Amino acid sequence: MTESNGAIPSEGTMPDWEKRFRAPRVSLPDWAEDAPHRSLFVSNATGTYELYAWDRETGAQRQVTDRPNGTTDGVLSPDGEWIWWFDDKDGDEFGIWRRQPFAGSGTGSGTGSDTGSGTGSGTDGGAAVADEPAAPGLDASYPAGLALGRDGRTAIVGRSTDEDGSTIYVSRTGEDPVEVYRHRESAGVGDLSYDGSLIAIEHTEHGDAMHSALRVLRMDGSAVAELDDTKGGTVERGLEVLGFAPVGEDTRLLVGHQRRGRWEPMVWDVASGEETDLELTAQLAGDLSAEWYPDGSALLVVNSFEARSELWRFDLATRGLERVRTPKGTVSGATARPDGSVEYLWSSSAEAPVVRSTSGEIVLDPPGMKAPESVAVEDVWVTGPGGRIHALVQRPAGATGPLPTVFDIHGGPTWHDSDSFAAGPAAWVDHGYMVVRVNYRGSTGYGREWTDALKHRVGLIELEDIAAVREWAVSSGSADPDRLILTGGSWGGYLTLLGLGTQPEAWALGIAAVPVADYVTAYHDEMEALKAMDRTLLGGTPEEVPERFEASSPLTYVDAVKAPVYISAGVNDPRCPIRQIDNYVTRLAARDLDHEVYRYDAGHGSLVVDERIKQVRLELDFAERHLGT
Repeated sequence: MTESNGAIPSEGTMPDWEKRFRAPRVSLPDWAEDAPHRSLFVSNATGTYELYAWDRETGAQRQVTDRPNGTTDGVLSPDGEWIWWFDDKDGDEFGIWRRQPFAGSGTGSGTGSDTGSGTGSGTDGGAAVADEPAAPGLDASYPAGLALGRDGRTAIVGRSTDEDGSTIYVSRTGEDPVEVYRHRESAGVGDLSYDGSLIAIEHTEHGDAMHSALRVLRMDGSAVAELDDTKGGTVERGLEVLGFAPVGEDTRLLVGHQRRGRWEPMVWDVASGEETDLELTAQLAGDLSAEWYPDGSALLVVNSFEARSELWRFDLATRGLERVRTPKGTVSGATARPDGSVEYLWSSSAEAPVVRSTSGEIVLDPPGMKAPESVAVEDVWVTGPGGRIHALVQRPAGATGPLPTVFDIHGGPTWHDSDSFAAGPAAWVDHGYMVVRVNYRGSTGYGREWTDALKHRVGLIELEDIAAVREWAVSSGSADPDRLILTGGSWGGYLTLLGLGTQPEAWALGIAAVPVADYVTAYHDEMEALKAMDRTLLGGTPEEVPERFEASSPLTYVDAVKAPVYISAGVNDPRCPIRQIDNYVTRLAARDLDHEVYRYDAGHGSLVVDERIKQVRLELDFAERHLGT
């Protein structure tokens, strides 16, 4: 859906906040392991986020997909011959994998049937050819991981449905898919070994969707090894698959673990059972992730600490740790190339994302308008009921308080705000607002205990932290207590509606995007993987723990809401479904409370730039009309 209020303004008359959305940007390019000159990336160059193929030898780029609501889920096969992309219907996340040759074959359309409605697009001319189903014989589902074999014909496909729970299949070209795993609880594909003989999966058969265990299977589904840190202790600890060693018949698997209260990598030889601790705790603070260098001799370590990130190279033979220099800010993705260089996607709150290389050059720089800079973020630490809370603050340049203030609450909940470029908060700053983003309990990047604090009193815990930061903002003279906006998307939208009801005197306005509004109805309507997460967070189903669902549901407190409310929602959203939002809105309407609702034809947010700009414009207008800012 695009705006209907006229043509796009010229760059000269376009406000900076809109330029930040429209400026072309790209993701970190993925590359084929056996054909590293072939890459796949995402770009909004056409005004919709789509997949693009890039041949680095010739410099040629072409658009791979072209769908009304965009496409971002794509995988390049190790041999570089095929591009797999996920074909859902208008953002509902339910569909099938399709594929097309890397070189393209004209413009093709998906069938538009029950299994999806996508269009693959090439720009090299030729007859139109439909992108073929990549795993014939597998019905539509929610995706649960994908790993492609280097033989060019094998894929490990993870699926999730309400009826079957989690299933994993081996799919080979010309053969019927073979099921190798099935369980009611959440599970997904982690990786396929270099030689194509072993499958690593993450599973939550123990019922804790926040802390996975690992299992390694042979191609016939028989088990090789198991690693489960959820057993034998009182502390909940999870594991994650980071990838098999990218060489020969190597059976080493890089694993993320939480054994020392944060995420760290280790190496697990699944054949011998040997576990190699990298012992990075004393050298690096914060959460750590890693990936292999292409020759398997070293690891590229990503260190996330206090809303910023750094890169390091860890030599497995010498155990030496060497800094990979990046500017201060956030690395959103990084990959080590065969020549030993590192490519990474970097940004800060002031500077737009750019793909750089340690060799010194900008790797991928889309042509066209450049995003204007915004203001740098300030770090604020506030004492809260569960410990020190980290908040990120942006103020209009030269402005002094008290200012109208937007508390922009991140989604997840297991996510975090960082010192990275965000066009939404920058738009509020451009309009004279101070923006505060809170990494409440439940956020990642501050250790396992901080993330795992989010249990049973769901929503109420996060709002205690937000209230503590609100008190700082007002008492410090920074924020105008009469012009405070609570806003957020997804889990942030949920916290917005819950906060308006449980803290009705604190907020002048609420703006919620794709929120949970009626927790019980949301549980029954949402995708199966999120049901599992809700059971973990709240300790059971709505029938088993009704009092917890009631205490954590915005609908429970709707009659206490005093502030005007604006809600936007995707009608195809499988995560925060539309029916539960309608239930909440009906209750607002029954009270004649000032509210506005905007529904759009997409899923959990939009990949269309015009649509996103329209939503921000509506939010800014709602605030201006009610606060006079």
